[in-house]
Amino acid sequence: MTSTRDAALHPSGASSVALRTAAGPSSPKKTPSLPGFIVIMSVMLLVPVQPASAHPQCLDFEPPFKPLWHLEFCTQYEQFGCCDQKTDNLIAERYWDIIEQLEVAGHELCADMLKEIMCQECSPYAAHLYDAEDSYTPVRELPGLCFSYCSEFHGKCHHVVKYLTENKVLLDTSERDVSTFCSMVDLSDQDYCYPNVLKSSDLNSNLGQVVEDPRGCLQLCLTEVANNLRNPVLMLHSSDDTHRMFIAEQVGFVWVYLRDGSRLEQPFLDMSGEVMTTPWLGDERGFLGMAFHPKYRDNGRFFIYYSIQVNSEVEKIRISEMKVSAYDMNMADPYSERVILEIEEPAANHNGGQLLFGFDGYLYIFTGDGGKAGDPFGKYGNAQNKSALLGKVLRIDVDGSDSSGRHYRIPPGNPFVGDPDARPEVYAYGVRNMWRCSVDRGDPVSRYGRGRIFCGDVGQNRYEEIDIIVKGGNYGWRAKEGFECYDMKLCQNSSLNDILPIFAYSHHVGKSVTGGYVYRGCESPNLNGLYIFGDFMSGRIMALEEDKTTGNWKERSVCMGDTKTCSFPGLINHYHKFIISFAEDEAGELYFLATAYPSAMSPFGTVFKFMDPSRRAPPGKCKQKPLPVKVRGKKLPFVPRELTVLDTNEKPTRPPPRKIKLATKPPATRSQVKPTTTAATVTTTGAAVLKWKSTDKKAKKKNQLKPWKKNKQEANTQMKKNALRQKSREHSVKPTVIKPVSNKGQVKPKTNQTATDYSKSNATKASNGLNDNTIRTKKKVPQRKGAQKQIRLEKNSIKMKESAAEHQAFMNKTKTNLNVKSNRTMRSQLQVKSKQARNAKAL
Repeated sequence: MTSTRDAALHPSGASSVALRTAAGPSSPKKTPSLPGFIVIMSVMLLVPVQPASAHPQCLDFEPPFKPLWHLEFCTQYEQFGCCDQKTDNLIAERYWDIIEQLEVAGHELCADMLKEIMCQECSPYAAHLYDAEDSYTPVRELPGLCFSYCSEFHGKCHHVVKYLTENKVLLDTSERDVSTFCSMVDLSDQDYCYPNVLKSSDLNSNLGQVVEDPRGCLQLCLTEVANNLRNPVLMLHSSDDTHRMFIAEQVGFVWVYLRDGSRLEQPFLDMSGEVMTTPWLGDERGFLGMAFHPKYRDNGRFFIYYSIQVNSEVEKIRISEMKVSAYDMNMADPYSERVILEIEEPAANHNGGQLLFGFDGYLYIFTGDGGKAGDPFGKYGNAQNKSALLGKVLRIDVDGSDSSGRHYRIPPGNPFVGDPDARPEVYAYGVRNMWRCSVDRGDPVSRYGRGRIFCGDVGQNRYEEIDIIVKGGNYGWRAKEGFECYDMKLCQNSSLNDILPIFAYSHHVGKSVTGGYVYRGCESPNLNGLYIFGDFMSGRIMALEEDKTTGNWKERSVCMGDTKTCSFPGLINHYHKFIISFAEDEAGELYFLATAYPSAMSPFGTVFKFMDPSRRAPPGKCKQKPLPVKVRGKKLPFVPRELTVLDTNEKPTRPPPRKIKLATKPPATRSQVKPTTTAATVTTTGAAVLKWKSTDKKAKKKNQLKPWKKNKQEANTQMKKNALRQKSREHSVKPTVIKPVSNKGQVKPKTNQTATDYSKSNATKASNGLNDNTIRTKKKVPQRKGAQKQIRLEKNSIKMKESAAEHQAFMNKTKTNLNVKSNRTMRSQLQVKSKQARNAKAL
């Protein structure tokens, strides 16, 4: 019976990968004949039924969402579901088409149950209700109905099935006994059939929240954005409204990626001849940082941070300013480099490497402590020595120079300006090797958190930590590692006054933190406010959630969703182990860069984008309008390499209900319907009273049933008026034949009814117009737009009024003629009788 049900409910007549594969990709979709159906049933009995996933999903293979505005029709899903206002209107339009046909046929309208069934497209569990968890299964044409509900539907509304589907098996079954029909539309998992799905606390308690596995790990999915990169150390945007992404490789190349995913053949910047790097596994030197000036769109300035060695001298890190080419917006001017700052590096490791601009307009530079183990440089180490630039957060003003010849100025608000024992560039100190920092954009609505700088500081041998940088802050290294003491003597110094990290984890979890971003994007609302980061060595992704009342941060583990959870087109649920960096695009969406082999020369680097499979933003909300990018060279299209959960050739499922070809001519016989005094109640022959239970407050207030499409109202009004005009003309052709007309099916024409009046009178349509055969036309009048439609409606109204007036005049004239003729006859008879009386008297 399961196979029979599947074959009947799916438009293709098949319900498994095996059958679809056997048919071939080009096999036409046909509803099976009864012998073919029996064959399918016998084959399908051999296919095991897969358990349903607890993950909500829409019919377009995307997560549910909260609509931007309330829904007028399927109002029960306006807080969370799969329909926006456009889809809601389309469902309403189909619904009213069916109601109209039911009125013509004289059937019970079944308004409530019909609406409930059609609105399951909007349910956040639509994929389960329609067996659409993956694109390999054809979608059902009817949602899964629980047996008790289905029994009621079959008893009252089985005649509605022909308007919901063209599937012959379903149509035949709907005319048979209730058990056969309901066993077909039922679901194997009773938790997901309607209306049980609304009553399950397990399903609805966390609806729309990030899916968690039994261990509490947040299940996210990924999309592949770029690949074939040599240790991609950073990805950033230029904040110029072009939405380009710039990806830098450790070897010194910076590539431009366009909005469509393609990469420009020529690099934006080639520093491979200057950058010091090696193919050694895990070498920390190379091209490490880059930042675009906040006014890059106007001045074309950007800054880079890289390792350099000249003439076998001591290695250095160099921070330079460069400009974009005056002739090509996608290429830097290779001759524009101006060195801003150089710092000697005593060792090959702990090179730092982050550059970023704060919202204050100043450039922040994050340096390592110089390398080796335990910061052994000097009595206190470089990090605690404020006169050294290593192990620091530096802040400089790059929009000017000072009198000493430096190509930058010291911001007057720097904390150690005027301190003879400190460099004025120092903004914060006591850091070991901060790898990847970011600026929080702030909450999109409240702006909470805007401007905070988060950093991941790589630990020594026990702890990794996450810090929020504050002005003048001491972050403890080498006195402390994480929350614990590293150098006991320095740790017990009362003057340490260090700032504790917001989070630290031991080396049982990971051994090299990679700082991330606070998610402030649009596409995944559930992630808003989460600080997402990772670990380079363990490949683990983690998140921190802030308690705004206490200021504490709670860890939230992140893992990849299972196959069912990530069953969306183009999504993957795996990534390379070595997480090098995180990134944020111009719209605020979050990415990370990882490689399978951490060598600067290995082309295994890939960029992944986060996606929450539990909830998305409503369609249209996150649309961007990037400025055009003038491309002079060749574009290389993006070719994904990672294996997706679904085949990339599979297309998303389309909503199952399609536009039914409704009858254009009313049936010859109809059952009589007695109108009632209320618009909300309809009584039919042999049927109980049906009460409209609309949840639409506006509809209740206006007492109307059909307010959804103004164009449709005007078209229906025009149809009625044309029918009345035609009827009037027929009367004028044969004026001498006057026959009594039966009350059955008769409706008095309203000659003064306008489009607005008709819109208001739809509420009484069910009770007063169910038997009106005269107002139906053989085909719908095509709709017009704008003033032409209004003029046509007005002309039709005038013509209708004129025809009605002519008809009334003719009727009055006919009555007058009859009266005159009758009077003449009576007068003649009286004259004859009077004459006879006079003759008799004379005799």
